[in-house]
Amino acid sequence: MAEEKEEKKTHVLDCVGLYCPAPVMNARETIDRLSPGTVMEVIADDRAAQEDIPRWAKRAGHTLLKSWKEEDELHFLIQKNKEE
Repeated sequence: MAEEKEEKKTHVLDCVGLYCPAPVMNARETIDRLSPGTVMEVIADDRAAQEDIPRWAKRAGHTLLKSWKEEDELHFLIQKNKEE
């Protein structure tokens, strides 16, 4: 019998080259189209995103699973918790 295991899907949103408020606006518009439980990775290089993205995720009721920096890019893994 095959093991049934639901894997979290990750949607990647590339916001490199965009500046405040575009990364947050794009993240909001994108996550609204995703199903609850889906994980979205946001990639940005605007320094303001370091505070703006986590603040928006919390305020919107989503979970920031992880954030990290790779060279000049900021990465955020956000799980959609509710239907908008």
